[in-house]
Amino acid sequence: MNQTLNIQEIAIAIAAKQHNPTILTPDFLKYSGIVPSGWELAKPPIITEYAAQVVFQNNISITAQVNRIIFTELIANKESTEVEIPVLARKYLETLPQVEYQGVSINFRGYVFFNEQNNTARNYILGTLLNPGPWHEFGKAPVQAALRFNYILEGAQMSLDINEGGVQMPDRAVQPIVLFTATFNHAIVQEEESQLLAGLSQIISNWARDMEAYKELVNTKFLNLPYQLNLVPNESAIPRASSF
Repeated sequence: MNQTLNIQEIAIAIAAKQHNPTILTPDFLKYSGIVPSGWELAKPPIITEYAAQVVFQNNISITAQVNRIIFTELIANKESTEVEIPVLARKYLETLPQVEYQGVSINFRGYVFFNEQNNTARNYILGTLLNPGPWHEFGKAPVQAALRFNYILEGAQMSLDINEGGVQMPDRAVQPIVLFTATFNHAIVQEEESQLLAGLSQIISNWARDMEAYKELVNTKFLNLPYQLNLVPNESAIPRASSF
């Protein structure tokens, strides 16, 4: 297999206790310096007592719920130095240090294109991944799987969900893909508020380390197979899939 993972999206989710979603407004985000004042909205914000969401034209969104805050960014054509939400997430923590934060997860979504002939994407999942292979050996403990692979890494638990899907191309045709979605859950030791915030900020700052582990696992364990599958060249497209 001679293709690598196309990473499309990153999301940073900060778990919190009794967080108030109604504070998440465009004015709050801009006046507090969490986002630049010049950012334009892609659509009107949604604000309720249970959830709120602000979506910007640069493909960055922030969602608040009573138990978490989620920062999401499309990164298909970006270098790692251009990814913006880690800075936004840290600024959010600094702006609202009184919130009872409980942990953080860093999530990635990517995919590989397959040819349509012979349902190759489906055959890859059903005929390959359900057999023993190098994807069983990663991390520090035996893998657990139910088309979700759970790994124990240094300082994090990682889950990798693998699904068959499709990408709608510019000509409206749907191209088969296999979608790889990774979640890194980082435990937080309950410490004093300042230490807790520093720990959360450090985890968020190290987001690229999680992304490298994600790429290593998919590219070297799942895609580096001793035989050729029918793939198509890399394309810049967004898979039709649900949000984190």
